[in-house]
Amino acid sequence: MLYQTMIKTALGFLLILSACQAGRSSESLAGCQSKEADANSIEAILSQLKQKTAELKTYHCLVEYEVNQPVFETRTFRKGTLYYAKYGKISKLRVNFQTLKQDVEKEQKYAEHFIFDGIWLTRINYKIKRVERRQLAEPNEPAEPFDLASRSLPVIGFTKIEELKKQFEIKVVQPEEDKAENSFHLHLKVKPDSKYKDDYTVIDFWIDKKLPLPTKVVAITTEEDIYEIRFLKPQINKKIDPEVFKFDVPEDFTVEVITLSKKGSEEK
Repeated sequence: MLYQTMIKTALGFLLILSACQAGRSSESLAGCQSKEADANSIEAILSQLKQKTAELKTYHCLVEYEVNQPVFETRTFRKGTLYYAKYGKISKLRVNFQTLKQDVEKEQKYAEHFIFDGIWLTRINYKIKRVERRQLAEPNEPAEPFDLASRSLPVIGFTKIEELKKQFEIKVVQPEEDKAENSFHLHLKVKPDSKYKDDYTVIDFWIDKKLPLPTKVVAITTEEDIYEIRFLKPQINKKIDPEVFKFDVPEDFTVEVITLSKKGSEEK
C-alpha cells in the first residue's frame, strides 16, 4: 500500500512537472513550484481549516485518548465518542469515554462523560458516582465549547483558527522525502503571553488534507505530561439527536458545583 501511494505521488509530481515544462520557460517552472509551496504554507493550511470549521454544523467521531506521565512512569489509554452540534448561536460538545486501560493492565469499562454547553463543564464519573459542574463562562457571554474543552482536553483546531496565530508560534513540519503524507503536520509553540501558557508548552497537530480537519493532536503540558488524542471515523454535518447532549444525575451521585466566583461552590 505504501509503495502504491509513493508511485501515485511520483506520477502526480511528474504530471505537474511536465505541464510546467511543456512550452514554458524555467521561470514558469519556478512559478509552478512556487504555487505548490504556497499551497503547503501556514497561511494556506489555516485558511482551508478556517473555511471548513466555519461550515461545521455537526461533528461526530470516535476518539482515542492517551496520557503519558514520564515522571510517574504511568500511561492511561481511553476510548470513546465525541459529539458536537451547533444550534443557531448555541453550540454543544460532549465526549463520552467508555473504557480505560492503565499501564499493562487489561482494558476495562470505565464511563466518564464530559459535557460542554458554552457556560458549564459537566464531568460525570459513573465509576465513582461523582458529578462536577464547573462554570467556565458568564451566562450572558457563552463561549464556543471547543474553546472551553481545549483547557481540559487537547482539542484545538476546530474553531477560531485566527486565534492559533495569536496563541502560538506555528511552523509546518515537512514530511520525509520518501513518505507521502495524507495530512499536514503543524508544530505549535506556546507564546509567553498565551492563554495556554499554564497548560501546555508545545502542541503538534495533524490536519487531514481531504477534510480538512484535525485528525490527531499531541500536546506536552507544563508538567511534561504528554497528551495524545486521535479523531477516528469522522461524520461531518450529519444529524445528531439533541437528546445526546442531555443528562440526568442519579440520586446516589455526589454533586459538586463550582462557579466563576468560587463563592457558589457547594457539594451535596
